[in-house]
Amino acid sequence: MEAKSTQMEVKKRKPELLIPASSLEVLKTAVRFGADAVYIGGEAFGLRAKAKNFSAEEMKQGIDFAHAHGVRVHVTANILAHNDDLEGARAYFYELKEIRPDALIIADPGMFTLAKEICPEIDIHVSTQANNTNYGTYLFWHQLGAKRVVSARELSLKEIKEIREKIPEDMEIESFIHGAMCISYSGRCLLSSYFTGRDANQGACTHPCRWKYAVVEEKRPGEYLPVYENERGTYLFNSKDLCMIEHIPEMIDAGIDSFKIEGRMKTALYVATVARTYRKAIDDYLESEEKYRGNMDWYRAEIAKCTYRKFTTGFYFGKPDENTQIYDNNTYVSEYVYLGLAEEISKDGLVRIEQKNKFCVGDQIEIMKPDGRNIPVQVRSLTTQDGEAVESAPHSKQVLWVGLSEQAEKYDLLRVCKEAGERGGE
Repeated sequence: MEAKSTQMEVKKRKPELLIPASSLEVLKTAVRFGADAVYIGGEAFGLRAKAKNFSAEEMKQGIDFAHAHGVRVHVTANILAHNDDLEGARAYFYELKEIRPDALIIADPGMFTLAKEICPEIDIHVSTQANNTNYGTYLFWHQLGAKRVVSARELSLKEIKEIREKIPEDMEIESFIHGAMCISYSGRCLLSSYFTGRDANQGACTHPCRWKYAVVEEKRPGEYLPVYENERGTYLFNSKDLCMIEHIPEMIDAGIDSFKIEGRMKTALYVATVARTYRKAIDDYLESEEKYRGNMDWYRAEIAKCTYRKFTTGFYFGKPDENTQIYDNNTYVSEYVYLGLAEEISKDGLVRIEQKNKFCVGDQIEIMKPDGRNIPVQVRSLTTQDGEAVESAPHSKQVLWVGLSEQAEKYDLLRVCKEAGERGGE
């Protein structure tokens, strides 16, 4: 069954901006900073076991908050299940049936069948873990009742556009637009399981693709020979991060319905920065291409303020080459430090935060606002929950009331540029 859409109709598609959230705090940040939808994981059956993830109660609170702001919530259940997983998954789907997220993200056919049986009223999105690389696969899942399929990262925009032309108009395509790339095919990596016993396909990846490797000749045990590629280093598997901020017109033209940001283990600062930047870029382009092109320097500057590992366009314009790898290090670039989220504003203008990194009275920091403004401010006072005035905040997760030289609003984010004084890592 071929879609009847023309290129003109495809052009009119307004893509969903889909943002990850590792916790209730990050979900609220994503919602406030521009998400159309948020994807989260429960305490089991998702592929980010090391993420904080959501309890059932937190999931209810998050869904209520998102829905109150017109934002959808998708829940991951995308492990590749073993026999022992299925009974637990059945109980989990009954729990989700009561919580009522907007969609379930599933990779495994057995898990898909259970979800359709138990909560048919909830949309099912087929995870990128299912290796969705052709229109036949999309049609297969559509016939089984899937609302959306997440494209494999290995597809080019040309291939995605052809898929759009071959599938029904009401079937949705979701594709990654920003975030970490995996060394393995669509995330199906065995390195973690082999080295540490922690299965990436069960949500426990230790990211061995970021480790440093050497060669050992079998008759010379203990002699580690460094591996060089053009003498640039030894990080063989370390991919650059995907960034398509400069190619939103091509993503829309390909017929993609949802632009997905990778990163369910990222901080609120990362989520706020990426969500706000892509929100503005998408909206600017839909208003006019001239406005989008004219603001490109702002997008580039802002997207570089979150933690990243240099950028690539991945597979979208052809097969990646040696320029998509980082050979000389395995570290992230991090220019800003996250201080906290404005959870409450007192009557006298003090900002309540749960402090994430150290800062002091007198420091110059920034209020990061959802509308795109970054307001420089000075920290004028710090007060503990007990009412004690302090000069610095050295303890992570300490609840503080912060006095600033400019007024902040609830859900603003506080951050500091490392150039203004090293305060530690994000």
